Amino acid sequence: MAQGLHLSQRMSLSQVLAPQLQQSLALLQAPALELRALIEQELSINPVLEESSLGDGLESDNEPLTNSDDSPHSPDLAEPPTDLNFDPATEKPNAESGDDFQAQFEKLAQIDQDYRDQFLQTNLTQRYNPEDEERRQFMFDSLVAESSLQESLMEQIRTSDLTLDQRGVAEIIIGNIDDYGYLQSSVDEISFSTNVDSDKITSVLKVIQGFHPPGIGARNLRECLMLQFERAGNTFSLDYQIVDKYMEALSKRRLPEIARGLNLPVLDIQDALERISQLEPRPGREFLSNNQHYILPEVFVQKSGTEWVVTTNNEQVPQLRISNIYKDLMAQSENSDEVREYIRDKIRSGKFLIKSLQQRQQTILNIAREIVKRQSEFMDKGVAFLKPMTMVQVAEVVGVHETTVSRAVSGKYMQTPLGIVEMKYFFTSGIKTSSGEGMSNKSVKDLISAMVDHELGSKPLSDDVIVKRLAQQGIQIARRTIAKYRCELNILPSHLRKKY
Repeated sequence: MAQGLHLSQRMSLSQVLAPQLQQSLALLQAPALELRALIEQELSINPVLEESSLGDGLESDNEPLTNSDDSPHSPDLAEPPTDLNFDPATEKPNAESGDDFQAQFEKLAQIDQDYRDQFLQTNLTQRYNPEDEERRQFMFDSLVAESSLQESLMEQIRTSDLTLDQRGVAEIIIGNIDDYGYLQSSVDEISFSTNVDSDKITSVLKVIQGFHPPGIGARNLRECLMLQFERAGNTFSLDYQIVDKYMEALSKRRLPEIARGLNLPVLDIQDALERISQLEPRPGREFLSNNQHYILPEVFVQKSGTEWVVTTNNEQVPQLRISNIYKDLMAQSENSDEVREYIRDKIRSGKFLIKSLQQRQQTILNIAREIVKRQSEFMDKGVAFLKPMTMVQVAEVVGVHETTVSRAVSGKYMQTPLGIVEMKYFFTSGIKTSSGEGMSNKSVKDLISAMVDHELGSKPLSDDVIVKRLAQQGIQIARRTIAKYRCELNILPSHLRKKY
C-alpha cells in the first residue's frame, strides 16, 4: 500500500551562537599568523577600521590594543564585547546597548588634526627608480617553484631514449607511482587496464627504475634497496645478499639466523645492517613539500630576579582604531538615514573587534601566567620537573570555562628558557609517587628515554626491568603502560634493540 505525504510538527532545542560570539571565539582560537589574516580580512570589509601605528592618545573607543603586561583588572576590559569565559551550554552573548553616536563623534572631532596630516605624509606613494625596479623584477624572476616527483620523472622521460609508444606507457606507469616513489599497481594490473602487453610494460618499468632518484619505481622495500645497490654497483656485496635472501629476517632483526645462513659472525651481519640502514627507504622523499610550519610564540617567559615575567606577543596583533574620516560623513546632513545606519553598524562591528582582540590577549596572558606559576620548576630545572596539570585546574583559577582554556592554548606557543614549547604541552595527566606527590606522564617518558639511552646494547632493558627501576624511584606503573609509553617514544622492544 502506497504511503502518502503528510505534514508534522515537532519541537526541539538547539544552540546557535551569535555571529559576534562566533567571531570572538575564532579570534581566541586563532594562532598569531592566522589572527593576522583574520584581522586583514575584517579591515578589507569594514571601511571604518584602520590600523594605527602612531600610538596617539585616543579615547577608549579608539585606543590601540593594550600592552601585554596590563593588569587583568584594566578598565578597558571591564566591559568586554562578549564573555569569552562562557559555558556554551548555559550562556548567551548580551546584546550591545544603543550608543550615543553624536557624543562619540564630538569626542572624535577634538582629536588633533595633525594625525590626518601625518598620515597623509607617511603614506605617499613610493617611487622606484629604474635600478630599484630592475632589482625587484630580478628577484621575482629568480624565484623557482619546487617540482614534484611526477614532474621530475616526466622530464626524464623527455630526455630518455624511449620511443613515442614507450613514452605513453611510461606516463601511465608514472601515474601509478606514489609520492614516496613506489609503484602502487602491479604490471598485470596496468596491462589489464591499458591492453598493453605485460612484457612491454616491464621493459619500460626497467628504464624508469634507472631514473633519479635511485630506487624509484620499486614495488616493495626489498626491490627499492636492491635497486640502490645495483645503481651503486654493489651487487656482489654482503649487504646485497642479505637484502636479496634474508629480507624477512632482517626486518625482524633476527641477526643470528642470518649469520647461520651465510656462515658468518653475527658482528659482520650487524655491520652490514648499519650500512643498509643508510639507504633511502622512500626515494620520493626529497620531492615532498617541506610543509614547514612557521611558529610565532604568543607568550614570552623571562626571569627577572627570582620571579618569572610573562608577556604576550602584541607585535603580531595590529593596533586598530575607528577612522576619524567617518565622523565627517555622519555630520553631513545630506546623507540619508540608510547611509548613517550603515556607518553605525560598521562602527559597532569595529568596536566589537577591537575589544575582542583586547579580551583575547588578556585571556591568553592570564592563562599563561597561571601555567608558569604552576610549572615554575619546569622553567628552572627541565622536563623531569613537569607537574601534572589539567585545564580544569587552570580554568578555576583564571575564572573561565574549561573550553575557553582549550581554545586559548590551541595552536599557541610559549617561548621559555628551555626553548619554544606548545602551550598544550604543559597540560598532562599524572602518576602518583610513593611520596604522595604527582609526576606528569611526560616526566615518566623522559625517564624511560634516558634509561634506554644509557642501556647496554648487548643487554637492552626489557619493560619488566624498566618497571622495577621506576619502582625503586617511587614510581608505581604497570608494564603495559611502559609498553604504551615506549611506543609513543618510538622505542623498539628490547629484542629488536639488542646489539652483538
